Amino acid sequence: MKSLNVVRKFAVAAALLIAPAASFAGVFISVGFAPPALPVYTQPICPGDGYLWNPGYWAYSPEGYYWVPGVWVQPPTVGVLWTPPYWGFEGGVYGFHAGYWGPHVGFYGGVNYGFGFGGVGFGGGRWEGGHFAYNTAVNNVNVTVIHNTYIDRTVIRTDVAGNHTSFNGGPGGIQARPTPQEAAAEHENHIQPTAAQQSHMQSAHAEPSNFAKANGGHPQMAALQRPGSTQGAVAARGAQVRPASMNVNRPAAQANRPAATQSRPQTTQARPEAAQARPQAAQARPQAQARTQAQARPQAQARTQPQAHAQPQARPQEHEANHEPKK
Repeated sequence: MKSLNVVRKFAVAAALLIAPAASFAGVFISVGFAPPALPVYTQPICPGDGYLWNPGYWAYSPEGYYWVPGVWVQPPTVGVLWTPPYWGFEGGVYGFHAGYWGPHVGFYGGVNYGFGFGGVGFGGGRWEGGHFAYNTAVNNVNVTVIHNTYIDRTVIRTDVAGNHTSFNGGPGGIQARPTPQEAAAEHENHIQPTAAQQSHMQSAHAEPSNFAKANGGHPQMAALQRPGSTQGAVAARGAQVRPASMNVNRPAAQANRPAATQSRPQTTQARPEAAQARPQAAQARPQAQARTQAQARPQAQARTQPQAHAQPQARPQEHEANHEPKK
């Protein structure tokens, strides 16, 4: 009965959270144990003008917590900002509050995601007309390519430096409550994550190395430059290379080698055929020489025929031996 009341409480809370956002279908999951700490990682460089940073976070499935890498994404429309998801402790369980797009950044549990998301609001950039201006004090942007930038170091929060807690409330959690501005943002119209963001989350779930039970809280792909591409992927501090991942490609590479070596004898087998033609030419000579000499020379040539056959048979073995180490 108690567990049923908890579920009902969270269902009501979820309904209150998503009610103001008619266009946003929120996702709400409750778990009995806290998510791991946020991994430490560097931000990949912004792939182009108009991309906004989405910090990485821990999601949950029946297999356990898994890391959704931070990534640069294109917003659904001009003028909106991303409010990251967060985990909040209430009623003895940890509930997942999904992220959303909106005109202002709302409450995200006071979690210090970094790169402009210091726990309150967003200091990574701002919209200036129809263009997004990047704060290079907290974002990795190539200023030789993207010129709409500025520097504001006042948004860097030193009071939360080193705090990697990934959830709000409860034992060991961040004790933060929404500011009036954040509370107002929760009642604005929200836009659900884009198709690229949803696909990014699904891809993260499909990768076994993203699960905390596999990486110990240090994912190998902590951040990506853009959804759907592992080029420029950044590993978390302390991430270890899995032996399994190292062995995955090796059998495939070794499996191709026999196919390549098996084709070599086929090309070298042609040499004995060519070599076998030599005795035929040599056998023609005794017929021409038989006009002036006796049959002594054909007997001598018969002695050399085995030598002529033995020499080309040795060449295929030498050919394989010379090229086998080069693989």
